[in-house]
Amino acid sequence: MIRRFIRSLGTALLIAGVALILDAALTVVWQEPVSAAYSMVVSGKLDDELADLDTEGPAASEAAVLQALATRDQRIAYLARSLRRRVDYGEPIARISIPKLKLKKAVVDGTDTAALRKGPGLIESTELPGLGGTTAIAGHRTTYGAPFHDIDKLVRGDTIAVGTPYGNFVYEVERKRIVKPTDVWVLQRIGRERLVLSACHPLYSAAQRIIVFAKFVRYRPPAKGPWAKVLQARPTGTLSATPGG
Repeated sequence: MIRRFIRSLGTALLIAGVALILDAALTVVWQEPVSAAYSMVVSGKLDDELADLDTEGPAASEAAVLQALATRDQRIAYLARSLRRRVDYGEPIARISIPKLKLKKAVVDGTDTAALRKGPGLIESTELPGLGGTTAIAGHRTTYGAPFHDIDKLVRGDTIAVGTPYGNFVYEVERKRIVKPTDVWVLQRIGRERLVLSACHPLYSAAQRIIVFAKFVRYRPPAKGPWAKVLQARPTGTLSATPGG
């Protein structure tokens, strides 16, 4: 009886060991299975919420303000600020597309643990596109869908697009750099529109960060819908208040 127990225990331990090895192997060659499944479920919900943002358009009170702004750049800046205020922390606010990596993902506002489980996150101290500053997006490389698993493969000239309800912003990779987690200078404003991607480095370690810097190259306004309408409307006057302030 004791031998049978020992044999059964040995078999159970062997099965558990094989399962752990299999899980580790899956994580190395693909990503952690449980978090990957979670990411797939959440991804559809985020896409639906972004679609709702696209169809809802700006609030009625904002439409009047927007029509009084003289230039498209002013309207874009106003919409960027108002959208940031409107979207709750951890909720979807934009989309990121990296053709070379075959990546299309919703971007949530924020980068705490819960937010990054949903997908790439807009770093709190940076801005949405359209405000002339730094837009920085962080993402996982090995868990929760591993959206930034291959950002080390990006090279100069590769394109990245960030889509918002008020338009699509296209960037071109300039360079990459490995930095310490404390090197927050990579997020600073530099006097022009740019995109920064950030992820842990190397794979399976948080010892460093891999940073991708990309310059802004062009803007594509929405072709139709309520956001296109407010961007195309003829100005009616001027405002004394700072747009979006």
